[in-house]
Amino acid sequence: MSQPDPTRPVLELRAVTRVHGTGAAEVQALRGVDLAVRPGEFVAVMGPSGSGKSTLLTLAGGLDRPSRGQVLVEGVELGALGRTGLAAVRRRSIGYVFQDYNLIPALTAAENIALPRELDGVSGRTARREARHALGELGIAELADRFPEQLSGGQQQRVAIARALVGDRRLVLADEPTGALDSATGEAVLAVLRARCDAGAAAMMVTHDARHAVWADRVVVLRDGLVVEETAGRDAGRLLSVAPDGGRR
Repeated sequence: MSQPDPTRPVLELRAVTRVHGTGAAEVQALRGVDLAVRPGEFVAVMGPSGSGKSTLLTLAGGLDRPSRGQVLVEGVELGALGRTGLAAVRRRSIGYVFQDYNLIPALTAAENIALPRELDGVSGRTARREARHALGELGIAELADRFPEQLSGGQQQRVAIARALVGDRRLVLADEPTGALDSATGEAVLAVLRARCDAGAAAMMVTHDARHAVWADRVVVLRDGLVVEETAGRDAGRLLSVAPDGGRR
């Protein structure tokens, strides 16, 4: 199997615009955004409410399509794919951490994590082993056989993160991944994301907390659908006032 090209962005947005509604109700969520995330790079996205952060993430993950422009994952334009091809890219290459977890109630934690791998043809035995390993990375191996209703919000969030990390995902997208976690657990989760990038993956995280953005290599600030600033993650502390409202969407 050929190795990924280390010089090619894992994620690339080219002049991406997303318009919702028509006429008087039209809203431009993103306006011609250009952004590339390379192998090994951890990018944090910040901005006030309504700036386009979550829209950016859903487009990057193939959950929505741009009104104009292109989204590429490992050189593949998502807009050129049909439903089956897009689903395959999302299973194999993209790990997505949703704000509302999206766990299947009838499946255990381990089964929720293993399901995308099994859908991609990995044997059930291997998928379950990978799932338990991912849970261990997040420090919750003992929760493998519990159902979502038996887990706290913070535990469900860590299961959702484990699902995004399982297998060889080259791109991890996380929407407020530490939102339901205490400070110590949140830092541990960020350390896992950082380690995954250090191993060669790419990650993009929406956050309103500059203390979490310092884990990133680069911070991108959105306002009114535009990238208005970029800075190194180590300088994120000066952005503490970027999203005083909590930064939701």
